[in-house]
Amino acid sequence: MNPMADEIQAVLKANDDFIYKRDYLADTAVILLGFKTLVDFTKTMTILQKQSESFFLQGKTSEDLWCLLGEFIDGDVKSAISAIYEGKLIIVIENIDRYLIMEPVSKMISRSIDLPSNENVIQGPLNSFTEDINVNIGIIRKQVNSDTLSVLTYSTGQIQKKKLSLLYIDGQADHGLVDNIKRHIKKNIIMDVSDLQGLSKMMEFPSWDAVSKFNPTELPSHASRLLKKGRVILFVDQMPFALILPGMLWDMFAMENDRNFPLTIMIAIRAVRVIGVLVTLVFPGLYVALVAVNPEILQIKLALSVAQSREGVPYPAIVEMMIMLIILELILEASVRLPKTIGPTITMVGGIILGQAAVEAKLVSNLLIIILAATTIANSTIVGFQNSISIRLFKYAIVILSAIFGVLGLVTGLVFVSAYLASLNTYGKSYLDVTNKRNETNNG
Repeated sequence: MNPMADEIQAVLKANDDFIYKRDYLADTAVILLGFKTLVDFTKTMTILQKQSESFFLQGKTSEDLWCLLGEFIDGDVKSAISAIYEGKLIIVIENIDRYLIMEPVSKMISRSIDLPSNENVIQGPLNSFTEDINVNIGIIRKQVNSDTLSVLTYSTGQIQKKKLSLLYIDGQADHGLVDNIKRHIKKNIIMDVSDLQGLSKMMEFPSWDAVSKFNPTELPSHASRLLKKGRVILFVDQMPFALILPGMLWDMFAMENDRNFPLTIMIAIRAVRVIGVLVTLVFPGLYVALVAVNPEILQIKLALSVAQSREGVPYPAIVEMMIMLIILELILEASVRLPKTIGPTITMVGGIILGQAAVEAKLVSNLLIIILAATTIANSTIVGFQNSISIRLFKYAIVILSAIFGVLGLVTGLVFVSAYLASLNTYGKSYLDVTNKRNETNNG
């Protein structure tokens, strides 16, 4: 009997997938502890037996085998249990109050590296991050291939243990930023991090910010390129994307994959994205302002054409706009939730039928349908799903101000949005930091 092994068994025996197995390695009695749902015991035992026989034939001692398998750790039961939960194999030597932590052959419970599902790539690498944090770090190491790459890994949480890894390049990343991130992680190391809201609380970011401090990406090429330009990457185990800090305004206009095009085309693509953001923010508010408050700005022919398109619509332009915007948001949300095989078809047909029926029933104008279609398409040009959601949210504030104050309200809304974005910062790094952008351009 081994008191330490028995103590571990007493804690974990309620789990039906826990294995407590006695065996012999190099003529030494050992106890193997682990979860059969995380460890492939058959393959692991085959490897251990072959290594044991090989050492025996070479005349080596059992101590040589233990040195190969791992490092002896004195009877720290909590560390052993934590390692078992992480998918490690514990080898306890009989009659000795020490154990080895071994990396076993793991059960295949993680998906392989696959195509990116949320970010389309043109003329670039087609691999993406996975849920395994070690695989993600390995992908970055292969992409960066530098001895200045630093990787710091932390174990966070009390109830639910999670691995959190911080990656940066020495000499490129801002030391103040890196030190702040390290300090906040260590300060709140016991907090459970199961989602980005939990991670934001750990980093002590404001909870009600409409713009995320993180720039998430599932593209290794994009993450590694920004890493080389002085950004910092956070990986959270079981999250299949990299979190880039600090997030910048320019991130919604630029992808590193753009550099695979000639310079002229790259500039044109990014200019289209800037126009897309402006169209998303301005067009709905401009429609409401010109129809409801300042129709005198329009030329006579255009004003008559707009009035004719709204003939028979029973409510004000702001109500018309808000109803259609909410319906459009429902369609977009449905397109995300529905199965991929039927989602695009249903949302496209539903959008066409709803729009056509609303126009024929004189509930909305033809011009509004055109405005909403242009706005939706323009919003899709923005890089990053979270960035596009933030812009969609700002759009509503501008529409409301435009309905109250007209064109003046539209301009005021744009000023407020700009002021809000200017107020954002990540540990002293402004969201609108053009110096950082200029340095990235020079480095790129």
